[in-house]
Amino acid sequence: MSKKVLLIEDDKQMQELIGNYLDTYGYATSAYENPQDALDTLFVKKETFDIVILDLMLPQMDGFDVAKAIKEKSDIPIIISSARGDIGNKIYGYELGVDDYLEKPYEPRELVLRIEAVLRRYHKNDEIHISDFVIDKANMSVMLEEYPIDFTKVEFEIFLFLVKNKAKNISREQIINATSLEYDTKARTVDMHISNIRQKIGDDAKEPHYIKSVWGIGYRFIG
Repeated sequence: MSKKVLLIEDDKQMQELIGNYLDTYGYATSAYENPQDALDTLFVKKETFDIVILDLMLPQMDGFDVAKAIKEKSDIPIIISSARGDIGNKIYGYELGVDDYLEKPYEPRELVLRIEAVLRRYHKNDEIHISDFVIDKANMSVMLEEYPIDFTKVEFEIFLFLVKNKAKNISREQIINATSLEYDTKARTVDMHISNIRQKIGDDAKEPHYIKSVWGIGYRFIG
């Protein structure tokens, strides 16, 4: 299956150049010149991508603000592709959590190599060991003390999101935004999924070992 690239770039010529080049290396590219359209694709339509290639000088919204919005809701890797190559911009980008910073102009082959390097790093970190669990992100599987847990796709996404935000209070709205639940999902639907997760991992809502209810907010992973 082709790796999916989300390209946010307002220069049509650059869009076409990058898209055509990535296509020759087996990447499927979706390009947007308006950053809000790209964010809607990620977080409203809930389309999945393997990596984001992000320009900084964009209409309506600075690229750094786009990077911040993505990193607040997702761990998808980001490579900045920009003519703003001074050290201050690079430092700020890395502080926001971007994974690489490529200064224009560059050879398209270098972008491919950077993408491959970033994805290799991410795949090395596909397995999470936390509390009594081993979580394989690539295969969407969870083991509890060496026993497999039969999560649905949505249950896995919710559980992974809670784990990655261990000890933080997470609202139902944050869970909806970070998973493939529909945008208009009701809070009680989130509660139903949490109840199913608890049942499958043997957690008691009244005396929780892993997922604690936070009154008026949502939930917190405490394992």
